[in-house]
Amino acid sequence: MKTQRSTTPVRASELTGRAWLNTGDRQLDLEALRGKIVVLDFWSFCCINCLHVLDELRPLEEKHSDVLVTVGVHSPKFEHEADPQALAAAVDRYEITHPVLDDPELKTWDAYTARAWPTLVVLDPEGYIVAHLSGEGHVQGLESLVEELVAEHDAKGTLHRGDGPYVPRPRPEGDLRFPGKSVRLPDGSFLVTDTGHHRLVQLEDDLTTVRRAIGFGTKGWADGPADVARFNEPQGVALLPESVRADLGYDLIVADTVNHRLRGVELSTGKVRTLAGNGVQRLLDDARARGVDPNEIPADAVPTDVALSSPWDVLWSTAADTLVIAMAGTHQLFSFDPRTGQVAVLAGTGDEGLRDGAATESWFAQPSGLAEDSAGTVWVADSESSALRRVRFDESGAVTSVDSPIGEGLFDFGFRDGAADQARLQHCLGVAVLPDNSVAIADTYNGAIRRYDPSTHKVSTLTRGLAEPSGVILDSSDEQPVMVVVEANSHRLVRVPVPKDAQTVDEGAAQMQRKRSPIAPGDLDLVVRFSAPAGQKLDTRWGDPTQLKVSSSPAEALVDGDGTAQGLTRTLRLADGVTEGVLHITARAAACDGSPDGEIPEHAACHLYQQDWGIPFTVSADAESELTLELRGLD
Repeated sequence: MKTQRSTTPVRASELTGRAWLNTGDRQLDLEALRGKIVVLDFWSFCCINCLHVLDELRPLEEKHSDVLVTVGVHSPKFEHEADPQALAAAVDRYEITHPVLDDPELKTWDAYTARAWPTLVVLDPEGYIVAHLSGEGHVQGLESLVEELVAEHDAKGTLHRGDGPYVPRPRPEGDLRFPGKSVRLPDGSFLVTDTGHHRLVQLEDDLTTVRRAIGFGTKGWADGPADVARFNEPQGVALLPESVRADLGYDLIVADTVNHRLRGVELSTGKVRTLAGNGVQRLLDDARARGVDPNEIPADAVPTDVALSSPWDVLWSTAADTLVIAMAGTHQLFSFDPRTGQVAVLAGTGDEGLRDGAATESWFAQPSGLAEDSAGTVWVADSESSALRRVRFDESGAVTSVDSPIGEGLFDFGFRDGAADQARLQHCLGVAVLPDNSVAIADTYNGAIRRYDPSTHKVSTLTRGLAEPSGVILDSSDEQPVMVVVEANSHRLVRVPVPKDAQTVDEGAAQMQRKRSPIAPGDLDLVVRFSAPAGQKLDTRWGDPTQLKVSSSPAEALVDGDGTAQGLTRTLRLADGVTEGVLHITARAAACDGSPDGEIPEHAACHLYQQDWGIPFTVSADAESELTLELRGLD
């Protein structure tokens, strides 16, 4: 089955940016890549979906290493991501083994009309665009497309086999490599997730002396003794209360992020076991692809059969009497009860954004840090919205409300103290509760520890000048309050006293700067292109398997066409007088593996294709009245 492509080929635009990484200082251009199949991966290192795609592409790159070259086009969302040193650290952190173009001014992004992170554009060996894909989950379709292009260009003599232009960078040395989170243990030592080394490390109270490591030290998934077990970029870690862990056989729970699993660790032996997660990223869960509510997890489900998605932090909540999970990959909070093994969705619809309200109505954006105060309120570092979220519970442990003391939305950030409703953070990853019940925030991309005081609703800065602080905990061993900060890009833990007099900083508020799409006033035809990969077909067994969800900022910018409905086309109507705003669009399509006759077998593997777009727009009388987006478009 061949993929149908346009008979009018479009020549690829040149690759322009500030610098190249992973090429041994060689400056690449399209001519240097001629003869190879090229996958342009438009990404930003803050974006969890982009990180998923990096891992999805690895097997494809390895299998077709002699004919395929991936080029990561780094197109930053946040100001910090435009720092070349921060990008180089991210390339090291995520073990990227293909060339990366630093595109801080979004020149190549604009040239290829990318509108979302991640976006994949496929070029054939002659330099023509053959596919434009948004979101994740495209690897099977890419496999069939690559095989088709190999056959076609082998026959034409335009395919050149051999090594690509990748040149490895030197790896940083040290006991820790991009550590993620930490916890203080009962004996006064600290356990840190040594994320870049794919293991756990127990440090003495001096924060430098290594007592032991738990985990083999290379990425993978294996249970067993400390020297055999394997992790894949572990992040959060939580010590269970003594009353809970007494009969479990393990003491700690680790968010094994890239394995999409929760792991249990016995402190006395270092033995590791899998508690929840089947290793399949929840975004591609068959149940969701078949139209089953993804927020309904059967109470009797076997926890190791449940799909998770990039759990980033974990916290034992006394108010909820369960483990709370920051499920970054689905933009939700989950719960896991180690006594029963039950996994459940605690809050969030799965839509990415900042929306307050009830548990079943709230939106999160890559929640990455958790802490609980003395009143049982759980505080959440919501990284992609640069927000501090507050989650309250009732006496039964159910979520009653979610609100946002700090944060405006996906595209608003900055470094500003003062009144909380005017304060700005930049991609915060961690939180901790201080003795006075104020909240310390690891404001990662500002390199600072900030503080929010709920009694005054004011924000201040405790310290700055840190290298991407990713976690913070209170060290209660001293009379004077001291924080232990995980300084990821300095590969260390460091003690920071809580100052009596905090700083007030105002370096301004900012918005992510992307080119605004001009659209005509009045009616706007929205079209999302989707073509199922070869060997798959749309799953129409339960009705239309496609869906659009549309909203706007400001909300009053749309007078018609918002909401959720089936189909990938819709007519929107802009309100009179609107001059600019942002369209928030989520598209989904479900496709299943088909038999040779085109039918879908009863137990076929099914796949959900989904992408969230935030489209900044400006209204212009001479602009087009149609907006076309690519979920999976073939040229």
